Amino acid sequence: MTTKITDMRTAISAHVHDGDCVVIEGFTACICFAAAHEIIRQGRRELTLCRMTPDLVYEQMIAAGCARKLVFSYLGNPGVGSLHCVRRAVERGVPRALELEEYSHFGMVGRYMAGAARLPFFPVRSYSGTDQPKVNPRIKFVPNPYDGVASEFTHVDSVAVVPPLNPDVAILHAQRADAAGNTQMWGLLGTQKEVAFAAERVIVVVEEIVDSAVIRSDPNRTVFPGLLVDVLVQQPYGAHPSYAQGYYDRDNQFYLQWDAISRDEDATQAWLRDWVHGVDDWEAYLLKLESERPDIWERLAPGEALAQPVNYGAYAQA
Repeated sequence: MTTKITDMRTAISAHVHDGDCVVIEGFTACICFAAAHEIIRQGRRELTLCRMTPDLVYEQMIAAGCARKLVFSYLGNPGVGSLHCVRRAVERGVPRALELEEYSHFGMVGRYMAGAARLPFFPVRSYSGTDQPKVNPRIKFVPNPYDGVASEFTHVDSVAVVPPLNPDVAILHAQRADAAGNTQMWGLLGTQKEVAFAAERVIVVVEEIVDSAVIRSDPNRTVFPGLLVDVLVQQPYGAHPSYAQGYYDRDNQFYLQWDAISRDEDATQAWLRDWVHGVDDWEAYLLKLESERPDIWERLAPGEALAQPVNYGAYAQA
């Protein structure tokens, strides 16, 4: 088995380049802040950032001047309010102007699915009757090739379609993988599987690397196979302040604190200097975090909610 293990600095240096289209996915859970911070530290510029729910992870990258464009379907600090750094970039060009390209949630899912299947477009019924196609010229309508078929679902003149999304690089966080990159996730999966198949290059970041026997013992939990993975990084707590199901909970306190920090440009830049540029890597970030909040991992401990075992037996080998 060929190992794909490397460190975060090497993974970002080798696979994330200026001008790339970058996806850091994770629907509430498993959002790889560790990779985002390394991208900021390495000074990447002119990135197109794509994500269904740009929250703090892209807010910090935009505040650091990494992005020229944001492709998304929801924008906000979940459960708190606005993304103030994004607003400054869009409304005032601070620290630089930011272009927006907006879709519905299912529109973004459709783009990932078309990208994964190498299709020229994906049909989305829900744009009919909305104004979103007026502000996004990439949402188009095509004639229904099955018009006249006796079905209430197909008897329409035209259907909206969205283009495929094939990012240059996807960065996906998960619970565990083996050294070959066979990656397992559980909990809220989001669109990680589709993104892994759609991207040209894939960086996987996991809480732990396990023996391949562990992966083979529970194959249905494997979300994407190692053949899709270019490099694998082991980074415990790499999704903080989001969460990894079964490893640590969401740090809601940080999301509230960020609202106050991000309202002021000077305070935002000071935070980036202290917590991103001011540390060498994610391990140093964690040490700083633990020094200021010694009880953090005890407070975010997920408890135990074990799944019932299943029997994969009854297969007679020759």
